[in-house]
Amino acid sequence: MRSKIVAGNWKMNKTLEQTETLLAELSAKLPDTDAEVMVSPTYVNLTGAVRSLESSKIEVIAQNMHFAESGAYTGEISAEMLLNIGVDTAIIGHSERRAYFGETDEILAKKVVAALAKGIRVMFCFGEELEDRQSGKHFKLVESQLRNALFSLDASAWSKIILAYEPVWAIGTGETASPEQAQEMHAFIRKTIGEAYNTALANGVSILYGGSVKPANAEEIFSKPDVDGGLIGGASLVADDFVAIIKAI
Repeated sequence: MRSKIVAGNWKMNKTLEQTETLLAELSAKLPDTDAEVMVSPTYVNLTGAVRSLESSKIEVIAQNMHFAESGAYTGEISAEMLLNIGVDTAIIGHSERRAYFGETDEILAKKVVAALAKGIRVMFCFGEELEDRQSGKHFKLVESQLRNALFSLDASAWSKIILAYEPVWAIGTGETASPEQAQEMHAFIRKTIGEAYNTALANGVSILYGGSVKPANAEEIFSKPDVDGGLIGGASLVADDFVAIIKAI
């Protein structure tokens, strides 16, 4: 059975003191759950977060990593650096990395290969913009993003892959994606993987939804058969909201 996962992407938020306060609150309020619970603080707070959560079930993951092992890449972080501080999962391909930092499918494919080669589990993000949805190209675009970055991998590599579908058009735009739309795309993603590999592999991959999940809509979204959890943004920065979402899984 594939894993249920709730991951909080904290983006460029929270100082060290604020991070420690939020982690302590989450640890104290964490419900009894079989789901994997993850948080992704900013790079400078990863080491502190790992130490703070040594006795907790909450896992610390990275927001990004570079494809090179080392070298003249100012401001970047390697897989080995993450492993050295106890972080073995990284978000790769987030919509903001694509939009603001020009990360292409080619770059992301190199990151995925580099991460897997070092034993880093990959949470791979992808999804369409509003114009893609409005023009009816959303399925084709999502298939292209998956194919270009992931479908050259051996089937065995998929045990280290988590998918996170981000309908970019429904995040902070005033547009709303329904639970039915989420299920439609998640089912399409699973079908596409099954066609590229096999049905058993596709049915074993956890696919998270990253489209503005909140306490008010989490239970309905998570009830959909192909939705295995969520990649949570703003709501993960408020302990009570994040805990409510975890309970919904």
